[in-house]
Amino acid sequence: MSHMTPREIVSELDRYIIGQKDAKRMVAIALRNRWRRQQLAPELRDEIAPKNIIMIGPTGVGKTEIARRLAKLAHAPFIKVEATKYTEVGYVGRDVESMIRDLMEIGVTMLRKEETERVRVKAEKLAEERLLDLLLPPKKAQPPTSPTIPATTGAMADSEEDATHDSTREKLRKLWRDGKLDERMVELEVKASSPQVEIMAMPGLEDMEMQFRDMFSRVFPQRRKQRRVKVKDAYELLIQEESDRLIDMDKIMEAARERVEQGGIVFLDEIDKVCSTLEGSKANVSREGVQRDLLPVVEGSSVNTKYGMVRTDHILFIAAGAFHMSKPSDLIPELQGRFPLRVELAALTKEDFLRILTEPENALTKQYMALLGTEGVTVEFTDDSLEEVASFAQTINEDTENIGARRLYTILEKILSDLSFDASERSGEHVRVDGAYVRDKLQDIQQRRDLSRYIL
Repeated sequence: MSHMTPREIVSELDRYIIGQKDAKRMVAIALRNRWRRQQLAPELRDEIAPKNIIMIGPTGVGKTEIARRLAKLAHAPFIKVEATKYTEVGYVGRDVESMIRDLMEIGVTMLRKEETERVRVKAEKLAEERLLDLLLPPKKAQPPTSPTIPATTGAMADSEEDATHDSTREKLRKLWRDGKLDERMVELEVKASSPQVEIMAMPGLEDMEMQFRDMFSRVFPQRRKQRRVKVKDAYELLIQEESDRLIDMDKIMEAARERVEQGGIVFLDEIDKVCSTLEGSKANVSREGVQRDLLPVVEGSSVNTKYGMVRTDHILFIAAGAFHMSKPSDLIPELQGRFPLRVELAALTKEDFLRILTEPENALTKQYMALLGTEGVTVEFTDDSLEEVASFAQTINEDTENIGARRLYTILEKILSDLSFDASERSGEHVRVDGAYVRDKLQDIQQRRDLSRYIL
């Protein structure tokens, strides 16, 4: 990401997301600004706050996908949360700070995975030696030579025995590398699963339960037990153990905290559901409480996690909502000020649906062709069939609830359900999905438009 310009970031997003040019440009600038900030002198770097974003648009137009792809490009800790899950302090539900604790957990997992990959080659070598020790135990030390036996005779015998042992070990190494010992069984000492400590707590106190489990795991020593496993499975277990020994968790936690603080991204979905809508409503009191609890986290504060204190000053927050029943100005003024960038995502048209079906690298048509290809069935989508699907998706979205591109999932599943069911019995066939095929599968729903409200 450090070498990608905003134009290149938009180009990368175009591979998976159709349309929404303004939103892509805005997040590309936000991502590039994070890199620009890192190039500044420390005294100025700390003064530059992230430009948080609010995305406004109906469901299914790409808000979540943009944020998800952005996090992959940035290779940064990323978490998607629903604003409706949180309540203000004192009410039953999750507190707002738990999103930062979850983000830190993701950051540690990410760094641990990277470090595991870095030490894997060394871990594989050590695991192979331990595996050979299981297959051929090391030669035991011999007792001192008896005075009645000449020392040279004992030394020669030991030397010959060592040579035989080493030769046998190398033969086993070759057999193992050739895959001829994979199914052989060996005895291996592994970690025993720790007893689960469940705390009967109120909903929203899950973090306390996790902290108790972590505390008990440190207090009580890790038990080990003997298991009889196949050689190939033993090798993977040994690699994991050796990787754990080679990894310095203190360094990982420190690096993860740095990455979360400087590059973390929180995607706060359904932010419109915590807006105040009616004066004097009790629900509004709770909603405004969530906003007030959210304010210091977005503004910049220290959150206590089991990995230490995490500062939120430079975490990027991207909020999203349909704002059907409310508008961004319904948020409390202080929170509005912390989301200075606003972008509106347009509803999808028939042309957008057609492009979504064909252009992205993860297009639905490509997914179905690949899935059915595993059964030996070749599926071909004609241009007129895709036109029919796109037109039908637009019509249903207009007549019923507009759920954006998610409508395509339902329609394609309806069209291909019979083929998916029979695919295992139709290996080797070539199925051509054309306009007539699509109309035939959807004719019942077209005739009974009221029913489509519930089915599609």
